[in-house]
Amino acid sequence: GKHRENKRKPKRLGKIITVGKAESVPPGRGATVKLKDGNEVALYNVNGEFYALENFARTKDPLADSRLYGNIVECDLHGWRFDIRSGECFTKKSCSIEKYDVTVDDGWIKLTV
Repeated sequence: GKHRENKRKPKRLGKIITVGKAESVPPGRGATVKLKDGNEVALYNVNGEFYALENFARTKDPLADSRLYGNIVECDLHGWRFDIRSGECFTKKSCSIEKYDVTVDDGWIKLTV
């Protein structure tokens, strides 16, 4: 099928925003971060390292709640697999998604959008 650009992908503004406490996302889990403009980012904790991707794959399925296998997230509905460190799609190379820089400062998660 034909996959379109994600219209809910956060726009790059070069801003650092605080999105929550690091303890609120347990290791091995993902969380949806809703931005003020209504867009979403998928945030993941892998053994204390945080990563963020646009939340919707080209198949339009949310990734934040999908299964995490180490550094790989697998879309629950279609089985597409993405590297959360880079946004690379293993299912179809042309369908990689954007990643966002994440830092943790004094226990607070900060995201660069």
